[in-house]
Amino acid sequence: MSRTRTALLAAMALVAGATGTAYAVAPDGVGAAAVPCTVSYQVQNQWDTGFTAAVTVTNLGAAKSSWAVKWSYAGNQRVTSGWNAKVTQSGSNVTAANESYNGTLATGGSASFGFQGTYSGSNAIPATFTLDGVTCNVDGGGGPTDPTDPTGPGDRVNNPYSGAKVYVNPEWSAKAAAEPGGNRIASQPTGVWLDRIAAINGVNGGMGLRDHLDAALAQKGSGELVVQLVIYNLPGRDCAALASNGELGPTEIGRYKTEYIDPIAAILSDAKYAPLRIVTTVEIDSLPNLVTNTGSRATATPECDVMKANGNYVKGVGYALNKLGDVGNVYNYVDAGHHGWIGWDDNFGASADVFHDAATAEGATPSDVHGFITNTANYSALKENNFTINDSVAGKSVRESKWVDWNRYVDELGFAQAFRNELVSTGFDTNIGMLIDTSRNGWGGTARPAGPGATTSVDTYIDGGRYDRRIHIGNWCNQSGAGLGERPKAAPESGIDAYVWMKPPGESDGASKAIPNDEGKGFDRMCDPTYTGTPRNGNNLTGALPDAPVSGHWFSAQFQQLMRNAYPPLP
Repeated sequence: MSRTRTALLAAMALVAGATGTAYAVAPDGVGAAAVPCTVSYQVQNQWDTGFTAAVTVTNLGAAKSSWAVKWSYAGNQRVTSGWNAKVTQSGSNVTAANESYNGTLATGGSASFGFQGTYSGSNAIPATFTLDGVTCNVDGGGGPTDPTDPTGPGDRVNNPYSGAKVYVNPEWSAKAAAEPGGNRIASQPTGVWLDRIAAINGVNGGMGLRDHLDAALAQKGSGELVVQLVIYNLPGRDCAALASNGELGPTEIGRYKTEYIDPIAAILSDAKYAPLRIVTTVEIDSLPNLVTNTGSRATATPECDVMKANGNYVKGVGYALNKLGDVGNVYNYVDAGHHGWIGWDDNFGASADVFHDAATAEGATPSDVHGFITNTANYSALKENNFTINDSVAGKSVRESKWVDWNRYVDELGFAQAFRNELVSTGFDTNIGMLIDTSRNGWGGTARPAGPGATTSVDTYIDGGRYDRRIHIGNWCNQSGAGLGERPKAAPESGIDAYVWMKPPGESDGASKAIPNDEGKGFDRMCDPTYTGTPRNGNNLTGALPDAPVSGHWFSAQFQQLMRNAYPPLP
């Protein structure tokens, strides 16, 4: 079950102020307003014998070059390890002193640290804290109240991106900076893709999951920081494509659980990483395939029929949501395709139903889902400003154009906001948020239309005015003419938690010709620029760039194109 509630621990020997902040009595009768520091103590996770806590101290007095926070426990709590401070204990007395890198504490500045501890019986919040010997105000503490809960609720916020920095992957950043002009975007945050079991510990000497989380702690400083992970290794992965097939066969759900999800969950639940906000994008391009590419549809594949019949997509996603949702600082966002995939009447509601099925499988509940992400690694324009779905030209609705083809939506923003409402109607929480991947949907450059197309026909109107310059909306591999989209941003629109770059710009979608590899990735003709397509792209040319490497590998030509066609343009 999800751990999203927040409860206050009892047994706080504090005097409550009128504002809801609890104040300790100041020395020498000085009023609370004169106390030169404030401490916030939050129990983040709690189980029957242990807990993790996060502490923030705010200095309201003179600037400091070093500091030490002290408190005493009324019970038998024992600190076992700490981070971002040297935390020691003698009897019931605890001291947390600064590390070498965070000793400076300006007037009004804050420092945050955390620790893991053990306890039995009660786990009361300490009543009094001091900063360098002076008693501080105590900003109401909180945490789990149920000691039988094996993981505790955590203190998830409504939008993890609000007020937080986002992790910059050093490996991607180095590749971007090595490109001519790449330093303009090398500091942007991107997703870390765990696309096979070996990626957990690192491939070919590269960074593994712990390496990234350790680097994130170093980047965090005293503020909040989001780490973005892509969970992407289902059995029979990508049943409608070949370029991103995975290492696990259709029936290997056991390996997916024990060799992939379980180790990831174990690492994420390490108390060392409790200060991070960990956002997961759960299994892109999986669940929508069960709606659009099965049964009697022209787009159906035997591989997708197998995955629908054996239920391993639903089981795998449910298992991942359940296990990762048990970690109090993890925020699960399920991949929800894009408007050019499930925006049609017969896909829209059916997809929401399948997502709900997955969120109630293998012990998961809908509350294990913090939100959904659209357009992951895709190219759909964020907002088409030159036409709307309600326009009519030459007696025909925009929906009748070849490009829109009876879809209900023309861009990702409108789709994401509407699909959010549909998901809530199926039983997901009313506070779920949406992410939109804008890493490659800018469509700027000289081909970007300045206004609507000619009104000669509905097709000239749409084709002349659409920002998305793909040959067909079903084209998805290394698209020619694409550009970087909106830069990552928190809470940009109603219902949208963030614009993100979950797909690292410059990483290939798939090889344009067969390339032997040991990653389980096949050759998909949709990545071949000479291929004339399938029913999924209206039997059109693919629009793919030539000379592309295997999916996930660096593609310099694409990276340069994305910068060249960025919208908003790069400086």
